[in-house]
Amino acid sequence: MGSLDTIIQELVVANRILAHEDVVDAYGHISVRSPDNPRHFFIARSLAPELVERDDIVELGLDGQPVREESRALYLERFIHAAIYEARPEVQAVVHAHAEEILPFGIARATPLRPVIHSGSFIGAKVPVWDIADKFGDTNLLVTNMEQGRDLAKCLAGNNVALMRGHGFASAAPSLIEVVRLSVYLPRNARALLRAKQLGGEITYLRQGEIDARNRGYSPYSPETWRAWEYWATKAGCGHMLNQPEHAHAKKKAPK
Repeated sequence: MGSLDTIIQELVVANRILAHEDVVDAYGHISVRSPDNPRHFFIARSLAPELVERDDIVELGLDGQPVREESRALYLERFIHAAIYEARPEVQAVVHAHAEEILPFGIARATPLRPVIHSGSFIGAKVPVWDIADKFGDTNLLVTNMEQGRDLAKCLAGNNVALMRGHGFASAAPSLIEVVRLSVYLPRNARALLRAKQLGGEITYLRQGEIDARNRGYSPYSPETWRAWEYWATKAGCGHMLNQPEHAHAKKKAPK
């Protein structure tokens, strides 16, 4: 991970990208683990992601509470992020959103949400469905405390995504770029699967070998990945906020 200033700026960019790609709207949020303290993470105050600026970012602990005095309202479901970071030390970034395309797969479970397109491989071979009612009965379906967050994190287990019945999804990844990429392609994969179901017949899901081949040797700062990150950020109007990786400026020297 980069410096704290870089991480905060990338978090602002990630908020804008998810909003512009219709993964989040007025609701939904993204966070990143602190590079200085793995028991802390950064997330915006309660604000629509498209409006997030650097000064809106707050630092929370793994109990979901601010680590310093904070008078501004916070996201009610920040406990999703806290619980996943607590359970998964390798996870560096988390998204919670309500993308409409994924909702049917948490309600009608006859067809599981699995990768069917090459960019859908990022979601992983298994996408479990978490139902808050199984343990907590009738609620407003929001994750508003650590007990609920930990139950969701338990369902997510080692997977990249968990659907939340009648609500949305939570996704986790080793970097901000990866969790954004995963969260952008998740609803696109869901759309392709829904349309294939409408055509009728047997669904051909990606095979495990195809998923592994797609993800093998992946780097979040490879030229291929940077191309998407730069494209999304530019579309969202925040391309000027990007910190260019070394490879973006590197030029091969001619052999002597």
